[in-house]
Amino acid sequence: MYSTNASNYEKSPQPSAPPAYQYGQPPPITGIPLQYSSEPAMWSTGLFDCLSDFPQCVVTCCCPCISFGQIAEIVDKGSTSCVTSGALYALLALVSGCGCMYSCFYRTKMRKQYMLEERPCGDCLVHLCCEPCALCQEHRELRIRGFDMSLGWQGNLERQSGGMAMAPIVPQSGMSR
Repeated sequence: MYSTNASNYEKSPQPSAPPAYQYGQPPPITGIPLQYSSEPAMWSTGLFDCLSDFPQCVVTCCCPCISFGQIAEIVDKGSTSCVTSGALYALLALVSGCGCMYSCFYRTKMRKQYMLEERPCGDCLVHLCCEPCALCQEHRELRIRGFDMSLGWQGNLERQSGGMAMAPIVPQSGMSR
């Protein structure tokens, strides 16, 4: 006969909460979602916590194309470079004055990748009203999730794999018929 005694069953381990991130401390593992459910998670920091990383706040306020380029490269998983995204952002900002219309789509993409809630309002409205704060928040979120924003996507992959990158594919040389 089968026993239904509760002591016969092992409890499955519950996922632990992610470690708290403090500026200047090593971040947790690269790029993993910090939530284990299908419900949208809260952002790790608030929209107006810009001064918690003052150097990044200054960079974003003086030249938002740098911050945006770094964010876009990570969110696009390396399919576009920091320079390309940043230059396109700068061009749109100079020509139309609305680089925020481009960057808001990356906030949406990032939210979907990491299951983040749409707060405090719609993504385009956040970028339209508070572009520097939105970029700083996205930058902090990616850094808290373990990305070193100065390395870019490829550098983060190499860091995560312990510096072991795949060998390049060398074309076969010689004559062929």
